[in-house]
Amino acid sequence: MKNQIILLIAIIIFNSCVEYRTSDTSSYYKTPEEIGRLLIKDLLSRSELMMYDTEDVYAVHYAEACAGYGAFKLSGLLNDTVLINKLMVRYDRVIEDSILNTANHVDANVYGILPLELFIYNKKQKYYHQGIELADGQWKSSLPDGLSSHTRYWIDDVYMISSLQVQAYRATGKMIYLERAALEIDAYIQKLQQPNGLFYHGVNAPFFWGRGNGWVAAGLAELLSELPESNLHYKNILNGYQKMMKTLLMNQDEDGMWHQLIDHKDSFKETSATAMFGFAFTVGVKKGLLKEEIYKNAYLQAWNALTKYISKEGKVSDVCVGTGQSKDINYYLTRPKSIGDLHGQAPVLWFAYSLMTI
Repeated sequence: MKNQIILLIAIIIFNSCVEYRTSDTSSYYKTPEEIGRLLIKDLLSRSELMMYDTEDVYAVHYAEACAGYGAFKLSGLLNDTVLINKLMVRYDRVIEDSILNTANHVDANVYGILPLELFIYNKKQKYYHQGIELADGQWKSSLPDGLSSHTRYWIDDVYMISSLQVQAYRATGKMIYLERAALEIDAYIQKLQQPNGLFYHGVNAPFFWGRGNGWVAAGLAELLSELPESNLHYKNILNGYQKMMKTLLMNQDEDGMWHQLIDHKDSFKETSATAMFGFAFTVGVKKGLLKEEIYKNAYLQAWNALTKYISKEGKVSDVCVGTGQSKDINYYLTRPKSIGDLHGQAPVLWFAYSLMTI
């Protein structure tokens, strides 16, 4: 009898362990708060900022900015002053060391979402001026049709432009920022959205790249969370978003993941796209843009699937490396996968935050 009791206890302990760790690569942590804290800890452990460094531009990389933005939003939601102070120390050096931005460039200016989030939290003017300068820079010399001079019709720009203008609106309450974003994003929808609702990577890159479409999905969700229905472009943007979400739902795997090329099941399952789509679904449901009975289970499946790709050190695996445009499908199918890349860390933080908000 005693041996049977010992055996029963052993089985219970074993099953308990399996419940919280389902594979060798999965995390012991499952809840959005647990994983969010884990990823923030990982971000703060990186002594150097990820930089965008080309012949023309030297600035904080957009992936670093997006990760910091997600980390700060989540820390603020948790009211964790220790994490908040550590994050401010990390990003104060961007001002103090004058490494903000050497050029007015779409991939560099998006950094402004982070200082504007800091300003919204503590109202310190240094963050306000830093963020607004970058937001206004996107329209420093607008095109004749009113679009940003940053317009290049890469789908990544849907997030890079709309998220910064939305943050500027949140910080100032000025509708001009939402009007700019709506005009711009409506143009991108008309130019790049295909009849199935997904977006080509670019005019000359006719493939439905996962993370590229993720930037679109996240950018549309951010914009629609603030854009009033009275805006001239609201209906077209909402229709474009809902059409996209419907097709994404149809292409989600049974385990909750999406692929490197959304419509190619033979391509690898990719985490950054899955996190972005999960975020876009969650925001849509919670803002009343999508039907809960249809999309809630999908984003919960996406979250549960992602937890299996996060190590106990807070590193997200199976993240597609940075990817330019190509006319060759094999370019996308053979892209390397990375571990701990901020392109993947960032959207998981957004996703965790969205799951925790009401």
